[in-house]
Amino acid sequence: MSGAGARYRRLLYAGALLRALAIGLMAVLIGLYCSRLGFTAVQIGIVLSAALWGSAIAALGTMLAGRHVSERALLVTLTLLPAAGGALIASTDAFAVLAAAAFVGMVNVHGRDRGAIPILEQAMFPATTTDAERTRVFAWYNVMLDGGYAVGGLLAGLPTILERYAGIPELDGMRIALGIFCALYLASAAIYARLPARIADTAPAGLRELSPESRPIVAKISGLFMIDAFAGGFIGTAIFAYFFAERFGAGAATVAILFSAGRTLSAFSHFAAAWLAKRIGLVNTMVYTHIPSSLLLFTVVAADDFAWAAFFFLLREALNEMDVPTRQSYVMAVVKPEERLAAAGITNLVRSTGWALAPGFAGWLMQVSGLGAPLVLAGIGKIAYDLLLWREFRRVKPPEER
Repeated sequence: MSGAGARYRRLLYAGALLRALAIGLMAVLIGLYCSRLGFTAVQIGIVLSAALWGSAIAALGTMLAGRHVSERALLVTLTLLPAAGGALIASTDAFAVLAAAAFVGMVNVHGRDRGAIPILEQAMFPATTTDAERTRVFAWYNVMLDGGYAVGGLLAGLPTILERYAGIPELDGMRIALGIFCALYLASAAIYARLPARIADTAPAGLRELSPESRPIVAKISGLFMIDAFAGGFIGTAIFAYFFAERFGAGAATVAILFSAGRTLSAFSHFAAAWLAKRIGLVNTMVYTHIPSSLLLFTVVAADDFAWAAFFFLLREALNEMDVPTRQSYVMAVVKPEERLAAAGITNLVRSTGWALAPGFAGWLMQVSGLGAPLVLAGIGKIAYDLLLWREFRRVKPPEER
């Protein structure tokens, strides 16, 4: 399996990279695009929530269908739908239609992939490697994603460039960028079509078939992930982009560069996370890096000019994603191989639900309590999650730490 496993990883990495380019582009663009169409903060929040609810339902469908439909078929379908949704978004300025397109297309608004595809990929990667190398494989996976997010964020500055140097109106430039979004998802679908129907030898088990040892682990960690995701829903990329634009008057190009730099820092941090996890363990790495990143949210809100806010934001980005490859590796390690799809499905589903609940509240909070209110609530919620995670799971060790 080593040679085949390496080949399958390369295909998964390539598909993830192209998908991440599209996600990084759309995450910065969608809030600004809605704003240019004249939508209110509440309407923008509804569009973002609709997109996230689409992702949550797709995650549920993937978890339920994963036992009966091949991984390849699911991956191709889940990349074609965003392409269709993006095309519809580019063709309308009607609020209801755009919200529906965001839902159907599962448009990712957080700047990181929170949809159904990671459920499949996270369950597939362990079958291509060993326990000792699992976290490193997830680190590379997330490097591909964050690298794509970084470059995709830069692509969101294309409308500004087209307006300045080609005289193309900003809205038309945004629609051109949406066309690029669709093309990237179509290319990703073509790559996934080259995978085998299934990578693992064992058929995936359903939630009801989880072993007695795995059930309490999955239940507890899912509840904690719900807290973290709900808090994270207040600070998606689209919300941050809106915050910087309204608070400091930052333009689309400036915001695109800022988020691209943040994604670059996050990409390098994944290697540090894999290195640190080998020395202090997966759970400790998750908690000890995540709490400081949450505290930095308060400094972004407290900053009185864009330069300082951007500095604290970038510092946070350098730490914020170190829990991602470690979290993915940990969940896949503490359940049986045949339970990975179910575990990845339920943990990603509750995270998708948490993210979907928050943006509508975030838009309302920005109107009634100030632009920084969602960031403050997110910081409080995420710190509570970290403390609870450490208390509940510091003694539950993956195989390589026993």
